[in-house]
Amino acid sequence: MPLCCLPAAWRPGGSVQHAGKQLIRLPYLIRGSLTANNLSSYIQYPALAQKALLSDPSQSNSLVNQLGNTNLLNTAKSFDFAKNGLAALQNPKVIATLTNAYAEVLWRQSLEKATPGLSNALAFLGQASSIKTVDDILGDPVNRSVVLTALGIPEEVAFQDLTAQEQAVSSRVDVKKFQDPKFVTSITDQYLLTMQQQAQSSATGSGSDLITLAMQASGLVA
Repeated sequence: MPLCCLPAAWRPGGSVQHAGKQLIRLPYLIRGSLTANNLSSYIQYPALAQKALLSDPSQSNSLVNQLGNTNLLNTAKSFDFAKNGLAALQNPKVIATLTNAYAEVLWRQSLEKATPGLSNALAFLGQASSIKTVDDILGDPVNRSVVLTALGIPEEVAFQDLTAQEQAVSSRVDVKKFQDPKFVTSITDQYLLTMQQQAQSSATGSGSDLITLAMQASGLVA
């Protein structure tokens, strides 16, 4: 539910003491905030998201810093729930910004049905110039997905330690190139091409499986 549509009586106050309880009682508030900030991957982990957003981003050992997600950290800094509770969410400008971002994310997600990966591609094109280090790639889910997919680095690299992941990326690309719009466009195109090929391969495989099952049911194959 978009935040602008929340009844006034449901909108949380600014009490730091009650911030955690209010977040957990209003799951749509967490979903809306995470979706609006391109953190949809955390929606399935509401308790973790709550703890991370309520932790203090100024403390190096806080949960939001330990998770190593740049976007999550920036969101925590923006709201600063640890110090201000949910006061920011009573600001009409903040609510309007979240609502617009929420709507845009949902629109981008709808594009995935026609063009796999397009949502990530659009987000990446808008933020690629902010990439200055390998960790800027690995620490952001959109950057990570686009760059690793385009470079042909398997998802299983996530099971390796951070140093190994950094080496896998730095050995394949010079991060300085992300300041070049032409390079950003080319790597985005490669990402979209790979996503399209994967989708087609998956669809073909599923179709073959269905045909096999049908033949088995008809007794045409053993």
